[in-house]
Amino acid sequence: MAALRGWSRTRKGGLRVRGMRGLLRVVASSRRGTTGRSPVPVRAGAGYRRSQGGHISVEPRINERIRVPEVRLVGPAGEQVGIVSINDALRLAQEADLDLVEVAPTARPPVAKLMDYGKFKYESALKARESRKNQAQTVIKEIKLRPKIDPHDYGTKKSHVERFLRQGDKVKVTIMFRGREQSRPELGFRLLQRLAGDVEELGFVESQPKQDGRNMIMVIGPHRRKSEARAERATRDAHHERGSSRSRTASAPAPEAGEASADGRAAPRPQPAAAAQAAAGRAADSEG
Repeated sequence: MAALRGWSRTRKGGLRVRGMRGLLRVVASSRRGTTGRSPVPVRAGAGYRRSQGGHISVEPRINERIRVPEVRLVGPAGEQVGIVSINDALRLAQEADLDLVEVAPTARPPVAKLMDYGKFKYESALKARESRKNQAQTVIKEIKLRPKIDPHDYGTKKSHVERFLRQGDKVKVTIMFRGREQSRPELGFRLLQRLAGDVEELGFVESQPKQDGRNMIMVIGPHRRKSEARAERATRDAHHERGSSRSRTASAPAPEAGEASADGRAAPRPQPAAAAQAAAGRAADSEG
């Protein structure tokens, strides 16, 4: 055993034999004189950082970041200056107290414009915000029915579908089958066809009825866009507000005799008919 233990520590021809119970493990050395151990893989951990690419900027290059010998320069008002060297373009930008912005980097030569870059970014952000505000997102509403729905319940569900379509939203109609109803899918199909026919003035069948497990699904899309529906609703609300303000003005009581009006002056007292005629006669005599 001692001889085996000692022999296991010898190296012959770049081979190292290890083992106490007859287990031999041969580790090939890369070259003679090495320890014969397998290289330890380097793992990504503390003190090791894998090289990664830098962040790709989407903003245009400005001023000294423009690394081209010449550019096609455009003035602040959009006038064409022509092809000038980058040094002359930077000098013109400094003299005008503006920035040199590369607006078309793929052109040959690239197109640069003299502008106030901070103001340009601010106006671009405002335009993007306004466009997102005016952008109408279509929402899919869902209505669930049963094949043996009550007529009154069907009318209520249909009114909901009509309201959603007037608002410009899509409607996903789901027929739920339970128990033995799954063997009669034609009941759900006929119910969906009936609903599509009842609301055909407001919407159209975008997705035909199809079986999905225990349910049957159909999608109805509106005829008009949601932005149009929103504009019409805003116009209707404005007309309603204008009409209500007129009715409030007409129903306001008139100030009584002797009471102060809105401008602080007292309202004139009503005169009898005889006094009015006498006053009219005196006015005619004075004119004559």
